[in-house]
Amino acid sequence: MQHSRAMRWDSQRVEREKGRSLPGLDVERVRTFDAPEALGINFHEVRAKSALNKVPGDYLPFNYTVNTFRGCSHACVFCFARNTHTYLDLNAGRDFEREIIVKVNAPELLRAELARPSWKRELVAIGTNTDPYQWAEGRYSLMPPIIEALRDYSTPLSVLSKSSLPLRDLDLYVELAQVADVSVNFSVPTLDEKIWRETEPHTPHPRKRLEAVAKFNEAGIPSGVLVAPLMPGINDSPELVEEIVSLAEQAGATFVNGIALHLRPGVKEVFMSWLSAARPDLAPRYQHLYEGRAYAPTTERKRIGDLVRAPNRSTDPRYRRRDQLAERRRRRPAEAEADRAEDAQTSLF
Repeated sequence: MQHSRAMRWDSQRVEREKGRSLPGLDVERVRTFDAPEALGINFHEVRAKSALNKVPGDYLPFNYTVNTFRGCSHACVFCFARNTHTYLDLNAGRDFEREIIVKVNAPELLRAELARPSWKRELVAIGTNTDPYQWAEGRYSLMPPIIEALRDYSTPLSVLSKSSLPLRDLDLYVELAQVADVSVNFSVPTLDEKIWRETEPHTPHPRKRLEAVAKFNEAGIPSGVLVAPLMPGINDSPELVEEIVSLAEQAGATFVNGIALHLRPGVKEVFMSWLSAARPDLAPRYQHLYEGRAYAPTTERKRIGDLVRAPNRSTDPRYRRRDQLAERRRRRPAEAEADRAEDAQTSLF
């Protein structure tokens, strides 16, 4: 397979390790290096064997995902994906934040997989594990060729991010929206400056994400907001939550959903360690809520879910293009069928 294009960091310290694999990851490692501007993060470029991941079961609204990275430099203390780093013989704490696996061949793999006759153009979700628009994406630019491949094979897409970087690819999303359903959604757990800095230390400002919601909706791309996770005693005050919902509403958000914090093994230890240092007053409450379980009790989850009201769908004329694009996509199959019938009729003469 062709080697990936030269990166902007080639002048930095590079350890070439062709033919070797990362512990716990049965793929070829291309190189490992750090970059001074990346705050001590190590990047492990690997050649993945596939891009599309089949989701087991039928409990999610999508059957396929794509993950361009493993590990995430956002360093959110509550990230549920932390435990996946332990599969690589790395830890769920600092390693998850500082040892980032980059699947440099993901775009070319995805294009090849979408070209297969067996591909049924099912919805693909990106951002369900780690953020596809984390810091390294600004350098690797893996998402543009991925969006182009999905566009070329009329494959619907749903994206979730904590970054405003998706705006870089807005024109490509609009091109994809001409041929397939696409949504670009944003996670905004809080607008409180102190809580944001403590819990999502390396993410762009949450208000920038809400600005991105508005810009996507104005461009015709449905964009909604996840107020997640909601953490008891930390970011779950009704006033804080209502501010997010209100601003999301103004941004034309197609939905606003709230999700309670869940703490699976791996992230639970990281989160509780942070909580003990940052909010020791809450430690007993969390020990009680999450003792022997990953999810808060049903009553607590209901309380948190009730904090987030459904937004009123904006009638702002800025967002009309969203409905126009949806109507255009709806008409495409009938128009294509009419064109085929006309061609068949013409061929008779």
